[in-house]
Amino acid sequence: MKKTIFQITTALALLAAAGAANAADCKVTVGLVMELTGPAGEYGQAGAKSVEMAFRDINAAGGVHGCDLVTDTRDSQSQGNVAVDAATQLVQVKKVPAVIGGIISSVTIPILTSVTAPAKVVQISPAASSPTLTALGREGKTNGIFFRTITSDSLQGIAAAKYAIDKGFKKLAIIHVNSDFGVNMVAEFSKAYKALGGTIVSTTPYNEKQSSYASEVTAGMAGSPDGLYLVSTPVDGATIARTWISQGGPQKFLLNDGMNSPDFIDSVGADYLKDAYGTSSGTTPTPSTDYFNKNYKDFSGIEPTNPAADRAYDAGAIVGLALAIAGDDTSKLKDDIYKVVDPKGTPIYAGKDEFAKALGLIKEGKPIRYEGVIGPVSFDQYGDITGPFRLWKIADGKVTTDGELKMEDVAALKDKIK
Repeated sequence: MKKTIFQITTALALLAAAGAANAADCKVTVGLVMELTGPAGEYGQAGAKSVEMAFRDINAAGGVHGCDLVTDTRDSQSQGNVAVDAATQLVQVKKVPAVIGGIISSVTIPILTSVTAPAKVVQISPAASSPTLTALGREGKTNGIFFRTITSDSLQGIAAAKYAIDKGFKKLAIIHVNSDFGVNMVAEFSKAYKALGGTIVSTTPYNEKQSSYASEVTAGMAGSPDGLYLVSTPVDGATIARTWISQGGPQKFLLNDGMNSPDFIDSVGADYLKDAYGTSSGTTPTPSTDYFNKNYKDFSGIEPTNPAADRAYDAGAIVGLALAIAGDDTSKLKDDIYKVVDPKGTPIYAGKDEFAKALGLIKEGKPIRYEGVIGPVSFDQYGDITGPFRLWKIADGKVTTDGELKMEDVAALKDKIK
């Protein structure tokens, strides 16, 4: 009898172990296409780590119906054609329910138009800010599957123009990356800046990864500007800024959001950036903001102020919670994205305990409202968000907040400029 009991006990233990092993093997894979290398590599590395952190927190809270969220991360190399190949593998071969990425618009747009929109697979970008993405939605070319956790450049251009005027930039030269992002940002900025009384003496596009930018800088300095508006990425931007300085250009800079970068500052030299200012999509602080700022660097080794970091965590959290709502049926995942930020839902913040609360409410069929690291957001029919803009400057070799332009102020300026 003892032997029989022992045998039964052993068998049950083996079954339990097998069940645990099966549970551990249960995974839900989400595709990531991030700019891990190339001009935008700094952003993509931060973005990938942020999504991994969000998934870690959801998994620690119980996961998606008992399954762990995992990432299948592909490097776009900051190139649209490489990104399309990577996304095609994830969507057509790996059959992922969602793709997070890219970081920059010139990667995000071809993924959307060539891969995710035709396949009707949800795509969410943490940092692609081109107005073209909104236009694609209006034209009915996205199948309603695209979302982003950053404000459009159509609004950031207005914020940058106002900040430039306030900081005494009266005559600006513009040097910008010749991409959808750069062209659109400059167009929106120029219209607002001129309407507010500023003068643009030259506008010079450049192609990425050039060995020299001397000719672009020479063209930019024509007309004796009192400063340079540099729309770039940290690697190319640093080369352009150094060339500008070496050729005697005024050491007064206006910078786009992606130039909020320790690598850019170190490469150019803090002594040359004492009069450098910039704008970024801002945040409305919540408990999620505090949680992220306290824990992200320990998890990733990257500063939480990296431009893509905060909103990439939110992108990961929103996708993860939407998958929890969707369950086995991800065919309507785009609708479940809106349910994660339901204005009538119970507020949910970042971190294991809050996600456990969210998963419990989802299981009970109750609505939730995720209020993320960048604040409480809602998506319009084109997947866009609205929010404030952070005004920043470089002081003592570090990016510091100089103020905030509220969304209602941007809207008022936009109406005035029309």
